[in-house]
Amino acid sequence: MEIIKDKEFGGERPLFGTHDLRLENVTIREGESAIKECSNIEAFNCRFEGNYPFWHVHKFLIDRCYFDVGGRSALWYSDHLTMKDTVIDAPKMFREMSQLDLTDVVMNDADEVFWRCDNIRARNLTLRGGTYPFMFSHDIEIDGLDSDSKYVFQYVRNAVIRNARITTKDALWETHNVTVYDSVLNGEYLGWHSHNLRLVNCHITGEQPLCYAHDLVLENCTFGPDCDRAFEYSTLDADIRGGITNIKNPMSGRIVADEIGSVTIDENIKAPADCIITVRQK
Repeated sequence: MEIIKDKEFGGERPLFGTHDLRLENVTIREGESAIKECSNIEAFNCRFEGNYPFWHVHKFLIDRCYFDVGGRSALWYSDHLTMKDTVIDAPKMFREMSQLDLTDVVMNDADEVFWRCDNIRARNLTLRGGTYPFMFSHDIEIDGLDSDSKYVFQYVRNAVIRNARITTKDALWETHNVTVYDSVLNGEYLGWHSHNLRLVNCHITGEQPLCYAHDLVLENCTFGPDCDRAFEYSTLDADIRGGITNIKNPMSGRIVADEIGSVTIDENIKAPADCIITVRQK
């Protein structure tokens, strides 16, 4: 493997079409497509300032690097990426990618990141700001997520999320086969129109959670006092610990809680309208 150390590159495609290359303490200055159509690339302690540095790259490692604001849209149409201990200040990262393995990555502008990606594995991922992370992505495993991005995990399929703290609105909409363990979910309109969403040992806050959900499962979950009009038009099996402020027009299934503030069943409830709602016997 060729090694390039302590260098600077700029302009158009300075390392285009290279293979079996390790970059150490390299800075990519203003320009475009610095490392395009490449394979078997390693970048250690590098800085990326130009646009689109990693496009159409196969098998690459990014370790202890930094992506400046100018390095936007840096990783697209690529596969088999391992990224460690990296800080990203640029938006629109990770598009149309496959086989991603990330550890200790901080994204300070998480606008439109992880779109149409598959086979994502992440540990200790931080997302700040932006909208629609993970749109249309699938086959995801995350352990350790801190996110305040809006509209996170929309149209996601086949995901397992553990130890997350998500502050948002409209999270987990139109998802299919997603399970969330041991997490805090803060935000309005959680999980609407989801299919086979399962929440285990989670704390949920925000108004109108989990409406229009299909085959929703809650196990040992708790709710904040602002969670009103929950479960409208949903089919579910919900085991709630503690109380829930208000339940409105669930379609079918079972809900059991330690306390229920109120239940609203009105003329707008949808058939079969046979959800069993009970207070747990103490």
